[in-house]
Amino acid sequence: MKLPWLKRYLPRSLFSRTLLIFAVPIITVQLVVTVLFIQRHYAGVTEQMTQAVAVELIYAAETVEAAPDAEEAQKRLDALAIPLGLFLTLEDGTIRQRDSVAFYDVSGSALVDTLADRIQRPLAIDINSDDKVVFVRIQTQKGVLAAEVPRRRMVASNPHLLLVWMLVTSAVLSAIAVLFLRNQVKPIRQLAHAAEEFGKGRTVRFRPAGAEEIRRAGAAFLSMRARIERQIDQRTRMLSGVSHDLRTPLTRMKLALAVADPGLEVEELGRDVDEMERMLEGFLAFARGEGAEEAEETDPIAIAELIGSDTRRTGRSIAVASTSDTPQNGLVLLRPVAVKRSVQNLVDNALTYGGQVALAVRLLPKFVEFIVEDDGPGIDEAAREEAMRPFVRLDRARNQDAGGGVGLGLSIAMDVARSHGGTLELGHSDRLGGLRAVLRLPR
Repeated sequence: MKLPWLKRYLPRSLFSRTLLIFAVPIITVQLVVTVLFIQRHYAGVTEQMTQAVAVELIYAAETVEAAPDAEEAQKRLDALAIPLGLFLTLEDGTIRQRDSVAFYDVSGSALVDTLADRIQRPLAIDINSDDKVVFVRIQTQKGVLAAEVPRRRMVASNPHLLLVWMLVTSAVLSAIAVLFLRNQVKPIRQLAHAAEEFGKGRTVRFRPAGAEEIRRAGAAFLSMRARIERQIDQRTRMLSGVSHDLRTPLTRMKLALAVADPGLEVEELGRDVDEMERMLEGFLAFARGEGAEEAEETDPIAIAELIGSDTRRTGRSIAVASTSDTPQNGLVLLRPVAVKRSVQNLVDNALTYGGQVALAVRLLPKFVEFIVEDDGPGIDEAAREEAMRPFVRLDRARNQDAGGGVGLGLSIAMDVARSHGGTLELGHSDRLGGLRAVLRLPR
């Protein structure tokens, strides 16, 4: 049975949910046992003990009725008081009302109801004036029979001890169970932390521990992490090796073109060689997207200002701005070279297709955002996801690598964002009217 509305009120963590599964049955059992104990034992025993006292009070009332006058009735009551263990007196007047009992006083309610049911005479019962004595007043033809009955004769003594011991024992056992539960959940949290850090491009030390199933999951994670790292290393080595091997003939071609006689064909071959060299640089940059660079505490604002300074030295204009919601902590754990390269690709892409380009950095409590905007033609919403794929060049509006590129500019930025556990989002710039690229990295 599915209850979607109930999910909003349930805890989200495994420890809290397991604790809830553990606590609910215990509390339910405690409540059931308490209610049954109060109804079946506490109230039941009180009722049985009160019935015995009610018989004695009925006998005392009948003794008063059988006496010829009030004086004789008092003498007979004095004679009954010692063997019955009650203090009995005969008073003038009539009974007007019956005293009330608090709703939570289970034994008091059982006591009053039992006396009223068995005696069948007008009576008043006072159980509030003294917690050790019950005052009972019974109406007779010769006056009011007043009786003082020790409460222990009608109420079970110390019945709450069972409940107290039950609660104390449950609390102690629950505390011990919580400690064991924390130890069982701890390996799962460590596994989740290691997986989260690896998703951000950071390798932390992790050793499988805990129950057998958790150990197997931890071992599977370590094997998966090793395979991914090996695959990344093999890809980087392969692309680096291919690029290195291709540089040798390219270098020879450039030397041959340098000493060749100038001409149209030589210029065309030179452009082809330059394009091939840019393609190799793109391959290397893509291969280094998840390279061996270690993450370190870095100032994102300094990265943005450095990119702006490098861009202005080339004669191009760019506006750089920054905001911070955490001025007391301006450092973020990231790989600065990879992040700078990805943001530089976004800026170069914007400068290629826009006249005005703005770079902004936002330091949020949980994220850091690099926002690049331009006034160019932008990218259609339907083509934005495709534009971030490797080796894809858009045919219309704009592409991410003009001038002989291979379609790796946005792919490198996306690759770096994912290696940090972040995202790259493309959208429309309301400020400049062109493309808005947001590189969002977790802190």
